[in-house]
Amino acid sequence: MYICHLCPRNCGAARSETEGKGFCRLPSEMRIARIAPHLWEEPPISGTRGTGAVFFSGCTLRCVYCQNAEISHRNEGRPFTEYELSEALRRLVDMGMHTISFITATPYTDAVLRTLERYRPPVPLVWNSSGYETVETLRRLDGAIDVYLPDLKHHAASMSRLCAGVDDYFEITAKAIQEMVRQTESPVYDAEGIMTRGTLIRHLILPGSTGESRALLNWIYDTFGDSIPVSLMRQYVPCNNVSVPGLNRRVTEREYLRVLECMRALGLQGYTQDSESAETEFVPVFNQAESFV
Repeated sequence: MYICHLCPRNCGAARSETEGKGFCRLPSEMRIARIAPHLWEEPPISGTRGTGAVFFSGCTLRCVYCQNAEISHRNEGRPFTEYELSEALRRLVDMGMHTISFITATPYTDAVLRTLERYRPPVPLVWNSSGYETVETLRRLDGAIDVYLPDLKHHAASMSRLCAGVDDYFEITAKAIQEMVRQTESPVYDAEGIMTRGTLIRHLILPGSTGESRALLNWIYDTFGDSIPVSLMRQYVPCNNVSVPGLNRRVTEREYLRVLECMRALGLQGYTQDSESAETEFVPVFNQAESFV
């Protein structure tokens, strides 16, 4: 048993091998809901053959609209030892994955690092998270993680309180992303266009929140100029029986174009999505036999 301070919630909660008392309610033994090839991440992450995606149970946020709520809210998943995860990573590498992605792995930072001591895949390792991270935990990953793929969700405290139950999302995430960029510096790509080192910032446009999106894009430009790529996501679909007024619809074409024009005006490099991305069919299948390689 140990006392956990891994995420900004700073619960100081006891976590044993089988039980967790903190915000995430996760034990110290890894719980994973999917280990499989994933083809639908950004081009420098998935490439043509996919990323080996490891979806960990739990999350530091539990956003009300989360499309992966069965794992982020309800902690569905199977227990995994470090040996079992290392063997699964070997299988993903043998399948030809361009990268390996650790998705919402923050509650298991220590176990992931021990797994990588056992076996470090010979491909770029991606830390895919909500962005709501402590600088102290990120510094423990320095040298182990090659690519950071953080979300940058909300700018106003009122919005992050409404959607994620925290007032300090932007303050904490801004510091976290700056630490990620400090570690990885300017992006580096291989001959196939795969990011071998760097940070790629994701932003999901929410309906009725184009002002939030533009404020976040301006912060990225003011902080990093045009040196850090941005993934502008239009895949929002109402999920998890979301009841927040205004979040019960998809993003309109007009809303998307308003944010896209801001991104282009700032000269930010990066990636965009087609409207067809806003479909639930792209949500992975979790915690089934087919979910694990």
